[in-house]
Amino acid sequence: MPREVELAIVFADVVGSTRLFELLGDLRARDMIATCIDIMRTATVRNEGTVIKTMGDEVMSTFASANDAINAACQMQKQITAHSRLRADGISVAIRIGCHFGPVVLESRDVFGATVHTANRMTSQAKAGQIITTAATVAQLSPDCRAAVRQVDVATIKGQGSEVALYEVLWQPDDATSMLPQISLGAPEARAGTRLRLQFQGVETVLDEERPTVVIGRADESDVVIKGHLISRLHARIEVVRNKCMLIDESTNGTFVQAHSGELAFVRRDSMQLKGRGRIGLGRAPDADASQSIGYVCEEL
Repeated sequence: MPREVELAIVFADVVGSTRLFELLGDLRARDMIATCIDIMRTATVRNEGTVIKTMGDEVMSTFASANDAINAACQMQKQITAHSRLRADGISVAIRIGCHFGPVVLESRDVFGATVHTANRMTSQAKAGQIITTAATVAQLSPDCRAAVRQVDVATIKGQGSEVALYEVLWQPDDATSMLPQISLGAPEARAGTRLRLQFQGVETVLDEERPTVVIGRADESDVVIKGHLISRLHARIEVVRNKCMLIDESTNGTFVQAHSGELAFVRRDSMQLKGRGRIGLGRAPDADASQSIGYVCEEL
């Protein structure tokens, strides 16, 4: 019987496989692609995933958690990049990966639904060596995994009327070691030394180790809802992670941060650290009467 569950869907495929056959010949290219498929399968299984199907040069896998899916994708990229048999005659084989988390229909060891189509479209948005995912996936990640994700673009995806934020997972060793479960992240007390207080229209929201993330935007499902024609549905996230208060803009018009000293900063589809106290304006500089701006205080505990 079919049943609906929430899963992370990963598509990984070899970039330019047709060109490989033209340059290397059928047997050599086929051997390289088979090696990539084997690496993809192994990384999936090692991270508690299930390989649903292989389609030529592509593997489709499912994972119960977004963390497992992203860690598997990182391992695929790392191992394929480092594999000596995947470099020949000045040619290096590369893969691209797309991921999305959401509801799917599970039936007879196959999965169906809009989540599968969105994951596949994330793959088409990725370049060689990239892992591209969605806000829905990022929302499911642990704070340490989210630290290795950045928003890189906003795109209109075929079959979806609204814009979709695109996130890249930084899998290179210098950028993404915190995503690997075997890496120590320090003692818990070292991560619990900062608290952020947000004030908007008389309501205070506190971020700390128990509630490390808040979403701000005009969508009713946001944690802090602010209406305005310059404000995106999911405009920005604020996180407390590794003793830092981080603002991550995900909007069309950007976010302004005015420190208590009066210094004004602007961030768009990027992140910045919040320090001390100040005000945040969505799509425009914080207004003088504070009716559409958010006050913040970052406290060291």
